[in-house]
Amino acid sequence: MSHVWSDEIDEISRRKQLAELLGGEDKIRRQHEAGRSTVRERITDLLDADSFEEIGGMAGFATYAEDGSTVAVMPANFLFGLGEIDGRRVALGADDFTIRGGAADASIMAKQVDSERLAGALRVPLVRLVEGTGGGGSVRMIEDAGYTYVPANPGWDALVDNLSLVPVVAACMGPVAGLGAGRVAMSHFSVLIEGISQMFVAGPPVVKHATGENLTKEELGGADVHRRSGAIDRIVPDEKAALQAVRDFLSYLPSSVHGLPPVVEAVAPATGAEGLADVVPRNRRQPYRLRTILDAIFDGGSNFEYAGYGASVYTGLARLDGHPVGVVATDPYKGATMTPNGADALTRLIDLCETFHLPIVSLTDQAGMMIGLQAEKSASIRRGARAVVAAYQARVPMAEIIVRRVFGVGGAGQINRHRFNRQWAWPSGDWGSLPVEGGVEAAYRADLEASDDPEALMADIHQRLEAARSPFRTAERYGVADLIDPRRSREVLTRWVRDAYRVIPEQVGPPSFGTRP
Repeated sequence: MSHVWSDEIDEISRRKQLAELLGGEDKIRRQHEAGRSTVRERITDLLDADSFEEIGGMAGFATYAEDGSTVAVMPANFLFGLGEIDGRRVALGADDFTIRGGAADASIMAKQVDSERLAGALRVPLVRLVEGTGGGGSVRMIEDAGYTYVPANPGWDALVDNLSLVPVVAACMGPVAGLGAGRVAMSHFSVLIEGISQMFVAGPPVVKHATGENLTKEELGGADVHRRSGAIDRIVPDEKAALQAVRDFLSYLPSSVHGLPPVVEAVAPATGAEGLADVVPRNRRQPYRLRTILDAIFDGGSNFEYAGYGASVYTGLARLDGHPVGVVATDPYKGATMTPNGADALTRLIDLCETFHLPIVSLTDQAGMMIGLQAEKSASIRRGARAVVAAYQARVPMAEIIVRRVFGVGGAGQINRHRFNRQWAWPSGDWGSLPVEGGVEAAYRADLEASDDPEALMADIHQRLEAARSPFRTAERYGVADLIDPRRSREVLTRWVRDAYRVIPEQVGPPSFGTRP
């Protein structure tokens, strides 16, 4: 049956079909041969079934015949729209590498800008699936345009605003450079796929010309580079794991700063509490397994590592009686001190929790900031001080269980010790301005030199100090709020988190300071 607008209606359908072809069969085949899915396949894998509502799907570059009819349309290489993840609304923007490698000379930049505006306007999380440069395109654009310009990152006012408004997740789905790398960095959580993704400010040809370094993409910006660089939060083995990490991360957060984190039904811990009575060895130099503590305290299956580059400083998200919380701890198998990278990871987690109203649990075992020449070259004290400032600026409720050590500036500032926070300590607690083992010979040098039996005197000094450093002595002076049986840790924290969630509705809204990447 013919209608007044039948021709135009048919043209809408035809153009949508052309957009579905992406860069064509050859480019799609090359994408698959490289071990990567196409942009539309990724969207299908990430979002709930049939929930994607594409915006601007017909935008592109058309070729017309002399009579004005459309010969062909090359779609813009950026897709965006709305969808759902586990029934919750999200905005999504994704690069199409099959068209000009995701470069801007096959893009319509207004689509990318509007993906940011969409998330901010509707106050929904934003997912960026990044692959390509997403920036100024090739040098040939200068000749084609006939002029050049003073750069301004398109839409970055919206990118900056979104960091303090909605959760933003970025996944490197292939090679990412230039403005694309900037879009990854401008997020609350970033993912890179081992062996598939690389991220760099400029690619190998530009680097070789500028610095003389002859590197492959993997050598310049692969997983081994970013495992500890601080630019990427999570390294994953494949695309499936990358998309799952996106879904998991968003499950802990509200849709925007104007909502509360989603509370779900509580799940029993993965392991029982009995092992907590033995997890910390009496030998202070002997490490223990942090995972044993996490699995016995938090809801089963809810422990999510956040900034994976933190070395000894563990940062994560978890659920406690169904309530999302941020978690700070130390992994003794990776060290005892706060490294500069660890300080950055701690700052990042605290800022995330402050922005999206997650209470923070500190499982404190902190021997202080890293020392030595390399630490000084890495600005250990300044980066550590920034982490302390983040803890003091945050308004969200905090609770602390002292598992073992609290020493130095790093230990003193892991949470804000100048406001009321719930605090408990295990009998393995050990604290002070500095560890006793490192200062006995200096403090008692004159006595030891004058003694007829320095070894016996040293043993006597250690015995006296051991008695004085007992956590029970500290508790007697109310230097620590409470000593508890480690097996009660989940019990006391569960009561605390319910109290915390009665307080945080008063803090709903923008964070106390603008969130930075």
